[in-house]
Amino acid sequence: MIARRTALLLPVALAACVGDDAPVRTSFPDLHYDYLTPLRLNVGTVEVVDGPPGPLDAQNPAPPGAALRRMAQDRIGAGGSTGRAVFTIDTATITRGGPGLSGIMAVHLDILGPESGRVAFAEARVFRGTALPRRGDLRGTLYDLTRAMMDDMNVELEFQVRRNLRDWLQEATTAPAPAPVQQQDLSAPGRAGPPPES
Repeated sequence: MIARRTALLLPVALAACVGDDAPVRTSFPDLHYDYLTPLRLNVGTVEVVDGPPGPLDAQNPAPPGAALRRMAQDRIGAGGSTGRAVFTIDTATITRGGPGLSGIMAVHLDILGPESGRVAFAEARVFRGTALPRRGDLRGTLYDLTRAMMDDMNVELEFQVRRNLRDWLQEATTAPAPAPVQQQDLSAPGRAGPPPES
């Protein structure tokens, strides 16, 4: 099933043009997602299964499959003692067709019980595209497309996990409440009160 948000954005993304004379970039920050809300599951372990490489991975500073693995490692955690979760990268590819680039990412997250049978799952899929520059920054265009797809995937995956795996999701712990303030009578203004009782 096509992700609701990304399907609506696809025509706009395909229409967006990349400047023909864009400068060629040589620096590409690593993509990481540990600043986003963690998705902690009531399982003992989390595994990541890689998918097949894409045809343009060698030219992409941030191959989609590697970006998805990093997202899973940064965001999906185990908070239980039994069972396991398996995050599988089904598809993570950007292809070249005509004047544009098209990208697709599809993943699924399985919850396996103690007997290794699947007891729950969630799926997420996103699409994006962009125009291909006639000359210039192909690596930068691939990087930008991957980053945009990952933004979409982070939103879609969290939505699907919260909808389909809510019984397995553990909310992030919050900081403990501060100790209550002890009550003490105040003395009259300008006069010191009696010393506190030991």
